[in-house]
Amino acid sequence: MIKPLPLAQWLSAPRPDDTPVAWLGEQTWTLGQLRYDVTLLVKTLQQHEGQRWALCFENSYLFIVALLAMLHAGKTPIIPGHSRVSLLEEQQALFNGVLADRMLTWGGPTVVIHSANQQAEQCEPLPAIDPSAYVELFTSGSTGQPRRVIKPITCLDREALLLADRFAERLAGCRVVASVVPQHLYGLTFRIFLPMALGLPLHAAMLYYTEQLAALNPAYRYAFISSPAFLKRLDHQLTPPSVAMVLSAGGVLPWEDVVQTAHWLGVWPEEIYGSTETGIMAWCHRQQEDILWQCFPGVKIHADGEVFRAISPLIPDSQGQLLDDILQFDDNGLFRLQGRCGRVVKIEEKRISLDEIEQRLLELEGVKEAVALSVSCGGRQGIGALLVLDEPMRQQWQQYSKAAQELEWRRALLPRLEPVTVPRYWRIIDEIPVNSMNKRVYAQLQELFHATT
Repeated sequence: MIKPLPLAQWLSAPRPDDTPVAWLGEQTWTLGQLRYDVTLLVKTLQQHEGQRWALCFENSYLFIVALLAMLHAGKTPIIPGHSRVSLLEEQQALFNGVLADRMLTWGGPTVVIHSANQQAEQCEPLPAIDPSAYVELFTSGSTGQPRRVIKPITCLDREALLLADRFAERLAGCRVVASVVPQHLYGLTFRIFLPMALGLPLHAAMLYYTEQLAALNPAYRYAFISSPAFLKRLDHQLTPPSVAMVLSAGGVLPWEDVVQTAHWLGVWPEEIYGSTETGIMAWCHRQQEDILWQCFPGVKIHADGEVFRAISPLIPDSQGQLLDDILQFDDNGLFRLQGRCGRVVKIEEKRISLDEIEQRLLELEGVKEAVALSVSCGGRQGIGALLVLDEPMRQQWQQYSKAAQELEWRRALLPRLEPVTVPRYWRIIDEIPVNSMNKRVYAQLQELFHATT
């Protein structure tokens, strides 16, 4: 097995300058170009007093340039959940500026990063990366506010090592393509850290459609980093690419989609269980339906009251991390996922805070009270909104087109929420029912929602 490189050695390890790092269309960036681009950006960053910069990139090669330059310059990379201007403005107290591959008019300083498309015969030595360096990511918390997650680089290196121990032989000789973004830990680990650690070329753009996957150059073999949402939408009428490995995370892939993916690509998917807080925890390779999840070496999960706690070398806190999932273990320590607990749900493999959606609903004009629910309608899962309106808005709702009003609400929410979190189903009620303790009974709310369907 190729020994994976820790991030601190990505640029300094004795690898040839012409080693391909990333590609996009006909363009290929080499290790020599990466060394040169990082050196230039380090000099730029050293001229700025700001210590904390948000990384907002669509191009993964430029994301790597920015990540490495930040760490070599002794600064802290901040990775927001997405790059919408409204989010950057809301969270601008968390960083001094933005590094991006395009200009963002968010009201603060932006440094736009380009590749020089050249390499120096000999780059100046870069400052060493602090062994205690870390990145910050954000994920939906149970309070409705984005939860800041500090990820030491040492933990990300350990995660790449765990993955290499299991998958390196199958990944050998592959190019890495992905339908997930590096703004979340799954994409950061699998799309950035794993290929860089193993010296595998990575695709600088994200795949959005099966057509892009099918159009990959057949001269190469690929490892496809995906999500269940993408795999469910595969167009099996297209000619499949030469995929040697499929990795899926973010939620359980339905068995029928496991079978169809394996039939089309000729390889059974590897499924990964984890979260931004915990890193990877377990894997599952199903060639029949009822295969359980198995923890990675060093990961231990145990019951802690009514919830579960994970202890892992990838979790900085020695007390571990409480999980949002309900697990059922067998006698051999393997487990099934039994659903979510609390106010965090998953829609299309995205973790969504219902509390955050409710806060946004309450910001809409005329909304007095709001409840957000995960709703299944016609076999499709989405967010449902139960609203109590003030009298002027209620009259407007009754007098005008309800579809037009719902569309207006959706448009108002889109700048503040990711598209998948914007409610798909809307119901207007007189009051939100509560029990004798003034607590919402969510089963009753679900029934009330479906009663008006």
